[in-house]
Amino acid sequence: MFLRLLRLLLVFALVISASPSFEAMAQALGQGSIGLITDQQKVIQGLTAKTDDLEKKMQQDGEDDASLVDIRLQLEDLSRAALTSAVAFRPRLTDINNRIEVLGPPPAAGQPQEPDIVTGERQALASEKAEINAVVASAQNLSIRISGLIDKIGNMRSEQFRNFLTKRYALSEALSPQVFSDARDEYANFYKAVSSWLSFAFKFKFQAVLAATFVALGLALVLLVGGRRLFGRIFEADPTVEDPSYLSRLSVAFWSTLLPTLAVGVFLASTVFFFNYYNVLRGDIGVFLNALAAVIAVVFCVNRLTNAALEPRLPNWRLIPVQTGPARWLVRLTTAMAVVIGVNNFLSIINDKMGSPLSLTIARSFVATIVVGIILILMAMLRPFKARDGSWRPWPAWLRYLALALGLFTIAAALLGYIGLALFVSLQVVVTGTALITAYIGFLSAQAIGEEGAFANTTVGRWLSANSSYEDAALDQLGLVVSVAINLMIVLVFLPLILLMWGFQPGDIQAWAYKLATGITIGSVTISVTGILSGIIVFIIGYFLTRWFQGWLDGSVMARGKVDTGVRNSIRLAVGYAGVAVAGLVGISAAGIDLSSLALVAGALSLGIGFGLQNVVSNFVSGLILLAERPFKVGDWIVAGDVSGTVKKISVRATEIETFQRQSVILPNSNLINNAVGNWTHRNKLGRVEIKVGVAYGSDVKQVHAILLEIARSHAMVLKNPEPFVLFSNFGAAALEFEIRVFLADIMNGSVVQNDIRFAVLEKFSDLHIEIPSTPRAVVEVNKPKAWPTDDDKIEADFAEQEQAKVEAAAEAKKLAKSGRKARKPDPS
Repeated sequence: MFLRLLRLLLVFALVISASPSFEAMAQALGQGSIGLITDQQKVIQGLTAKTDDLEKKMQQDGEDDASLVDIRLQLEDLSRAALTSAVAFRPRLTDINNRIEVLGPPPAAGQPQEPDIVTGERQALASEKAEINAVVASAQNLSIRISGLIDKIGNMRSEQFRNFLTKRYALSEALSPQVFSDARDEYANFYKAVSSWLSFAFKFKFQAVLAATFVALGLALVLLVGGRRLFGRIFEADPTVEDPSYLSRLSVAFWSTLLPTLAVGVFLASTVFFFNYYNVLRGDIGVFLNALAAVIAVVFCVNRLTNAALEPRLPNWRLIPVQTGPARWLVRLTTAMAVVIGVNNFLSIINDKMGSPLSLTIARSFVATIVVGIILILMAMLRPFKARDGSWRPWPAWLRYLALALGLFTIAAALLGYIGLALFVSLQVVVTGTALITAYIGFLSAQAIGEEGAFANTTVGRWLSANSSYEDAALDQLGLVVSVAINLMIVLVFLPLILLMWGFQPGDIQAWAYKLATGITIGSVTISVTGILSGIIVFIIGYFLTRWFQGWLDGSVMARGKVDTGVRNSIRLAVGYAGVAVAGLVGISAAGIDLSSLALVAGALSLGIGFGLQNVVSNFVSGLILLAERPFKVGDWIVAGDVSGTVKKISVRATEIETFQRQSVILPNSNLINNAVGNWTHRNKLGRVEIKVGVAYGSDVKQVHAILLEIARSHAMVLKNPEPFVLFSNFGAAALEFEIRVFLADIMNGSVVQNDIRFAVLEKFSDLHIEIPSTPRAVVEVNKPKAWPTDDDKIEADFAEQEQAKVEAAAEAKKLAKSGRKARKPDPS
């Protein structure tokens, strides 16, 4: 209750302090959206009128598939415009809802009445909101209606395609003699139309025809010659190579098919374009020329592909190991099938444009499908392989039966009257089969190039290796990039082509491309290829800007300012991490990913980070502490436990230390934070080194002290302040022990100074005959085995004398025993 009274007091204060009247305030509140509502109502009315016109056009052109696709594209544009009109009110609705929430609900029964100004403002806002909601509802209803029309177009096109495949024609009229007279009349009309156009073109547009033809021919030659210069030996088969690699055969087959076909396509498309540009073509001739260009392109592509894959002249370059004779027949049959299909399509365009009788159309399609079926059967019956015993072998069973099945199916469908189905199958066998085989060869070529070390063996790889500084690893990575690029190119070129062959219209591909680019909604997630690519591009730009700024800051600013190397490294690392992080965040935002949606994922990962990644997080935080506190920097000589060496790199996870044996040791940053670390060059490189010297007992210790002090002072690297010092440190077990202590400006030179002083001590002591004692070594006697005797007779004589002495000693002992006397002991003296 207190809060409500406080709010009423604030409202009264506003009323007293405000000079405008209620009517003026209400007009000011609604003035901003009145114009917007009026404009959007006009927009929606215009969209509704266009939708009505397109719906009428759907009913009129319901049999034309291309017209239905065009209508669908226009309806999709209208739907997006209707949704844009509805979204235009979103800011105003948000503002109205916020103001209504501030005003609060009207007072209930029994409560004090609110001021009239508050009631009037609430009513004005509610009325304005109702008007906006009405406009938004009409826009949404229009969008729903358009979506229904788009679905209806899809159903109509599906029904037309099914009718085309399943419609059965009577062959009695198509095979009657009347067809021949109709064909003669059709030919006469076509000849008359073409001859009249040629007469007009040569009389009035001859220069334009020549200019358009030469420009188109020039573009084709640029593409063809440029391709030959760029791809070199991978464009044509080299007859001097006896055993080409599989990658070389694949590359030659793919590029020798693709590049000439593109050149011919560019020539034909440019010719038609420039003829239209110079107003050379009229309506019917333009349609005929477009159809003829498509036929020529298809026949040329089929012929190039079969020649490239079978190579009748060069057996070593064949992708399919067939014999030369069957290879020639396969090229002829395949080209003939493409010619039949192409001529049939060209004649169908002529028949449609000139209003030919249905019987002529059925007869033409019937003959074409029968010929294609016979060609397929002939191809299946070929025996292209030769066994070791000289016998001919057929195709593999699955391929032979598939070709037979397609040929028999085409002939049977045509004989039963299903001309549309037979014609569709024939067209797919030729055109779709050619596209799929070419794409498959391209995929194999890309896979072979992407293998380890394969790209370096290609012509381009050898040229790059000879004319650039690329190493084998870089060439291998470049091979992977080329492999991905070839795969992407194949998908972008052949997928739309195959879709067009299967009855889809260019508008279908355009609509799918638009949906793929703007976003595909899966549940509550919208995936946009354009957004993802934009995010990647933004991140790459941010990354390289960060690297450039790092280099500029380090080389131009800090280097000129004589900033310490360690400080420069820390600043450079901090700038790099911050720049990459900012580039990543901006890239994610540019990709259309809502960062707030990642909060749930981050919360779910926090538990895993707490348990499984605690060491990683600890090292990361320790790295940030090291970069901030800088207890050591790059170039410092540190001692961490058993590791002693120079700091080479400090990252957020680990620190790289290079020992004096040139071993790189990677220490986690947490070890350097939690344990004691010695730094010889922390604040400066000033340090002390010690050299221990021992002299023999009996030496003049004062003379020794003076000599050692003189040697220390005479070294060029020893500092005068602090001055050198010689310590008589101990009476050792074998020597009198001294210790030379010197200070150096750069402790990294300690080993050099110690080495020089030791040489000087040895030289001086040798001149003054001062002895440096050494620890006595133990003498180990080695029992050498007796040499193998070389005089066997002498050994035998010595052995006989020993045996004789033993016998005499035994006899003497017996004699003494018998006489009872004891043997005399030796004289102890």
